[in-house]
Amino acid sequence: QVQLVESGGGLVQAGGSLRLSCTASGIIFSIGDMSWYRQTPGKERELVATITGEDMAIYADFVKGRFTISRDDAEKTVYLQLNSLKPEDTAVYYCSANIESYTRRSFYYWGQGTQVTVSS
Repeated sequence: QVQLVESGGGLVQAGGSLRLSCTASGIIFSIGDMSWYRQTPGKERELVATITGEDMAIYADFVKGRFTISRDDAEKTVYLQLNSLKPEDTAVYYCSANIESYTRRSFYYWGQGTQVTVSS
């Protein structure tokens, strides 16, 4: 069974940094796109960044050079480096990945989320 587990969230002051990690486990043949989303209460989940299987990174406009997505395929892990954090970055951050499992079929899987809280 494929699972994604996030870590690295926490409480940080405005201007600070955090590094989120998301690791896939299970019988995995390949991993395609990996993404980070975030969600605050009462709002829809929004895309923060995506990194393709070819290491191309795509960011939401609100990131504006503050966040960096990267991946380590050997570790089946995607990272999100959050710098220059603002109170409005407070949200639950979720990772998602397109994973081909032992069934040889690809699905998008989601992690359980990790809370990021930025104090002013």
